[in-house]
Amino acid sequence: MIKPKEFKANSTIGVISPSYWPNKKVLEETSKYFTDLGYNLKFGTSNFLRFGPFAGTPQDRADDIHNMFEDPTIDVIICARGGYGANKVLPLLDYDIIKKNPKIFLGYSDITAYLTSITQKTGLITFHGPMLSSFNEQFIKYNYHQMLQILQFKGKKKIFSSNSLPVKILKSGTGIGEIWGGNMTLLINRLGTNDALITKDIILFLEDVDEYLYSFERNMMHMYESGMFKNIKGLVIGELSDFKDQDIPFGKNTDEIVMDICGDLDIPIISNFPCGHGKYQCTIPLSLSVELNATNKPYIEILETAVQKET
Repeated sequence: MIKPKEFKANSTIGVISPSYWPNKKVLEETSKYFTDLGYNLKFGTSNFLRFGPFAGTPQDRADDIHNMFEDPTIDVIICARGGYGANKVLPLLDYDIIKKNPKIFLGYSDITAYLTSITQKTGLITFHGPMLSSFNEQFIKYNYHQMLQILQFKGKKKIFSSNSLPVKILKSGTGIGEIWGGNMTLLINRLGTNDALITKDIILFLEDVDEYLYSFERNMMHMYESGMFKNIKGLVIGELSDFKDQDIPFGKNTDEIVMDICGDLDIPIISNFPCGHGKYQCTIPLSLSVELNATNKPYIEILETAVQKET
């Protein structure tokens, strides 16, 4: 795997919007958190383009990604927000440009599609974690410090949840494997394409937002029947935000749905981990070997550093 250079105190952050465009006020307010901390920010053109709900046409957004990777003054690339639209940009990406200019690339939600494709096609470790929009309501110290913990060169890492977000153990045990995952709608969307996630022998993490319980079960069944769960070594369900029921109760909560479909798998399973659309968001380096420990106080241990030490 290709490890990007670490995130340092004087890093220049390139900000892009490769899916939906960001609200101008939110962009300004969340950017200030980082400039106040001493970082330099450089904004890609996609942040200021409008093409319906998208931050420019698919080609505009692909070009902005290329420009950020090619720009030698940019050290780290952080997405402003997610939304929808990555699926039209992926066919336009020049993965050779990305591979020749490895950098930290960070985001979640619709950005899942970019993370998975970039890492599978180039070998560059990408990072599932907070975006500028994650700090929309307030500056979340947990998110920022967890981000630094992974993006700086400090040896092995253990990712615990915030004390305010207790993790649930649905099936105890430990499992070791490369960690992959993200937004389950995006992962399902890529099934049957050249960008589909390969799940053999991995620790899989999933999250989603604003879904009905029946839709969540439908998605879990789709993943199960497609073989995505067949050979995994552990399952992490992130915080499932803004889930809802219909007038006629579905009769099962999300944990019960997960165990009904995956309970017979001989793997550790946890839920409510801080890797979703909720307040608390850890940073996860895709493709690195980890240990999922689902005993006592659950955690994910990153078994090697995700970045290169900056000399």
